[in-house]
Amino acid sequence: MEAESPRIHVFIATSDVHMKYKLKMTREEDLAAVREKVRYARNLFDDVEFSGEDAFRSDPAFLAEVYQAAIEAGARTLNVPDTVGYALPLEFGDFIKNLREAVPDADKAIWSVHCHNDLGLAVANSLASIVNGVRQVECTVNGLGERAGNTSLEEIVMALETRKNRLNFETNINKKEIGRTSRLVSNLTSILVQPNKAIVGKNAFLHESGIHQDGVLKERSTYEIMDPKELGLYSDNLVIGKHSGRHGFREYLENLGFQVEDEDLDIIFKNFKTLADKKKSVTDRDIEVLVEEQIRAVPEHWKLEYFHISSGTGITPTATVRLSSEQEVRVEASCGEGPVSAIFNAIDKCANVRLTLNHYSLNAVTGGNDAIGEVLTQIEYMGRSFNGRGISTDILEASAKSYVNAINRAIYECEHDDCEEETITLGGNI
Repeated sequence: MEAESPRIHVFIATSDVHMKYKLKMTREEDLAAVREKVRYARNLFDDVEFSGEDAFRSDPAFLAEVYQAAIEAGARTLNVPDTVGYALPLEFGDFIKNLREAVPDADKAIWSVHCHNDLGLAVANSLASIVNGVRQVECTVNGLGERAGNTSLEEIVMALETRKNRLNFETNINKKEIGRTSRLVSNLTSILVQPNKAIVGKNAFLHESGIHQDGVLKERSTYEIMDPKELGLYSDNLVIGKHSGRHGFREYLENLGFQVEDEDLDIIFKNFKTLADKKKSVTDRDIEVLVEEQIRAVPEHWKLEYFHISSGTGITPTATVRLSSEQEVRVEASCGEGPVSAIFNAIDKCANVRLTLNHYSLNAVTGGNDAIGEVLTQIEYMGRSFNGRGISTDILEASAKSYVNAINRAIYECEHDDCEEETITLGGNI
């Protein structure tokens, strides 16, 4: 299968500190490598992107020479990285402007930037570069990336959208998918979005101050410069309850943008009814979580039947867990440093596995005492990471479901990737 728009991206460090200590090359050798490698890549692909790593800390005159050589060798996109996140917005904008003016054939390529967020300025630097001629911004969902991360896609998109009066540029991003994509990436990576994260943090459109609340109720634009619905972010208003029927539930899912098969709908509707019996009110976000859980489900090699916890002050936490598979039912008990640890140890014994738990995080999906708890876990097996996710109004149940989900994902993916061992024997401690 071929890519719709194939591209190869080649790069080499261009700053003196990188050339001296990392590459152990002279400027002449570096420049020769640019010509040779870009030309070679151009023989394989029509679209070649070239980056000068650590460009911002490079000598401007030498950097201009490098980018001119890349254009002559066939590069169609020139990427300028602020690899260590050192630049300030005003100087980065000037840097881009001066660099483009210093490259004779600058107009023969699309200019791009790749900014890191070490000083919290990746988005600001990227916006400054757009004003000065850049037409491609390399960014990531939720600002994920090396060290402090990279330019945040959602922040760039909404800055351009919200400030069209000053930044008259367009993107092809479907803004209504921003919220859902943010949550998908968070779930797949097991990295929670910080509550006060711009645009997609759960506090981004919350108003605690009484003055703010009064203003928003009278006129949303008093304190909100964006409409959360445009980002696919829904309110916590009650729209359906435990007496809702299957047909109405399907219609509601479609209004949220979900098209689900009948088999999935049956499971989601059943889980909704269970949730509605536990919660006083069911929100848009609650429903969205149920759908996401089913859509990303993997076959259940092991199913959590029940667990029982004995824990308290001065008591060693002990858990009893029952797991079932198509072949058997297993019940095991184990102790731990805390109730979650005890549950995980008991699950290890039931599933006859030992593994390394790399990550555990708990997030309240919605507010209130009956909020859904979402637990993300990440386990390691044979050098590979497998993520698990569990939701429940009971955080211990959510933890157990997430851990079992991660084990099931490891079993499923290993069976399809022809892992060396037919059965999983995971090593390590939690």
